[in-house]
Amino acid sequence: MDLRFLNPSHVRPTMAMSNEAIIPPPRDVAENLPVQSRVGRRDRRIEDHGLIGNLRTAVLVDRRGSVDWMCVPRFDSPAVFADLLGSEEHGMWAFGPVGLGGVTPTANRQRYLDGTLVLESTWLTPAGTVQLLDFMPVGDHAAQLVRIARGISGCVPMRSLLRARPGYGRTVPQVAAEDARARVELGDEQLWLDTPVPVRAETADLTAEFNLSEGETVAFTLSWKPGTDAPAVPDASRLLGSTQAFWREWISRSTYEGPDREAVERSLITLKALQYEPTGAFVAAPTTSLPEEIGGVRNWDYRFAWLRDSALIVEVLQRWGYVEEARDWCDWLQRVVGEHPENLQIMYGVGGERELTEVELDWLPGFAESSPVRIGNGAAGQLQIDVYGEVVDVLHKVQLHDPGLGPAVTTLVSGLVTSLEALYEEPDMGIWEIRGPRRHFVHSKIMAWVAFDRAIKLTEAGHGDGPIERWRRIRDELHREVCERGYDPVRNTFTQSYGSTELDAALLHIVTSGFLPPSDPRIIGTVEAIQRELSTQGGFLLRYPTEGTDCGVDGLPGDEGAFLICMGWLILALATIGRHEEAEIFKDQLLQIRNHLGLLAEEWDADAGWQLGNFPQAFSHITVLLSAEATTSTPLSRQNEVIPS
Repeated sequence: MDLRFLNPSHVRPTMAMSNEAIIPPPRDVAENLPVQSRVGRRDRRIEDHGLIGNLRTAVLVDRRGSVDWMCVPRFDSPAVFADLLGSEEHGMWAFGPVGLGGVTPTANRQRYLDGTLVLESTWLTPAGTVQLLDFMPVGDHAAQLVRIARGISGCVPMRSLLRARPGYGRTVPQVAAEDARARVELGDEQLWLDTPVPVRAETADLTAEFNLSEGETVAFTLSWKPGTDAPAVPDASRLLGSTQAFWREWISRSTYEGPDREAVERSLITLKALQYEPTGAFVAAPTTSLPEEIGGVRNWDYRFAWLRDSALIVEVLQRWGYVEEARDWCDWLQRVVGEHPENLQIMYGVGGERELTEVELDWLPGFAESSPVRIGNGAAGQLQIDVYGEVVDVLHKVQLHDPGLGPAVTTLVSGLVTSLEALYEEPDMGIWEIRGPRRHFVHSKIMAWVAFDRAIKLTEAGHGDGPIERWRRIRDELHREVCERGYDPVRNTFTQSYGSTELDAALLHIVTSGFLPPSDPRIIGTVEAIQRELSTQGGFLLRYPTEGTDCGVDGLPGDEGAFLICMGWLILALATIGRHEEAEIFKDQLLQIRNHLGLLAEEWDADAGWQLGNFPQAFSHITVLLSAEATTSTPLSRQNEVIPS
């Protein structure tokens, strides 16, 4: 894109601007907010956002061009813009044309530049047309957020209001504006704002107002940097070019050639954006506490690396040509497991951190008044036996695609399965991380079977040594036990846990696990029962039944939306048992609920017609990729040796 950047002398300010201003030292913003500012806004939806990122952290930009979520320098760092979980007083960066009453209107069009994570917002105003490009450059340098405004026609009054509030919106920082630079002091760190437009520092905000004419371009670059030394003045035009080149080169490596290519490529890019490149880890989502029920308490921090989620991301990325991501993840997994697989956690910080203490932030009202807002995640210490199966299964597949990983895979699988020998008979919290009593979840037992099955296959293929006869005996015992204690012969379906009658959408894993042939009546009966008892409007699936105001199996009150990963499992299951037309219909339903940018949160509220949960969610974009695969070819499912029962 040809950009002609303004020199400071070309800028026509619309108000008088001082060259320098400094405000008093930091204070606690929560103590000074008016009552109305402490109430979460209900005038927006979770999906009214775009994602940009730099493979270390990510930013959400809403339809008005406002950045209302940013954590630096990592995904799990404290937010400096937390409007998403509160109000504008908790930090945001508004940018766009000045509308009626001084309010920036919603952009008339918002899209990504093709094949990139560069977000373009366009406003058609009475004074003219302007565009805004938002992106984060990828590289080893400190985090930067670049915003480039471009005049398309007319002469449009523009406004930038940067209100940084460190510590998840709790602190009012010192700010200063000097010459062509402004800064926000964050203790031992600084945010530096570079722009040719004069900036005012007032009441802890950095404000700039200017007119933008046809053909003119103005760049604002916000750079995070530790210490007090100023960074080099950034070249926004060069950063835009390198950012576009990075993402277009990356997506060009995709080997996908089927239909719905735009949806597939957007999901691939989104998954890549959730990678913390310095270690190879993937976060489940870049946000915390976006609610699974508006006004409810099911609000969790997803800015960590779940082994299960990461494994499934790696599986789909490698399937479509992304080998390096699989290798980097295996390296990260080796580091976090180390020489003590018996101490495995189900999630870690992106740097391998084990301590993820869960804390509630009582000064934030939550998205749409959905509290509490939580950081950290108490589920890190849970026993979730299914994780062993998911990780071992993906390691098995990774090794088949990339034999060079054989030694690393062999060591990891041997250690994990040996540790599982001491755990597989125990009740656990399951894939859904219940906060109630442990149970013998059928899905967990099936995935334990998968772990032993894949370890046996690797050993039989000559990849390492292991007590193969003992593993076969355990595998066979698990199979018999699940078929006896986890199956309801009256309804012809497997159940959520031993002795229960409830269903669980995670049971759809059984279809592609190799546990039974896809044609087995028990498989077909389970798929049909889940559709019959867990479906919502449009065919989307609940994870399991909830109990409204009472606490259900998960130990929590309240209800929730349909989990989108469950739709992916259903589509894959339907295709596997030969119901291809139905699978295609459900895939179309899934693609229709993506937002205007092709992004998905964790859940879908079919009655309200909006997305729920953390955004964008890795599981949901895995669902898009699973659905594309399932409806374009014979699914690459887990068709392995079946143990008769």
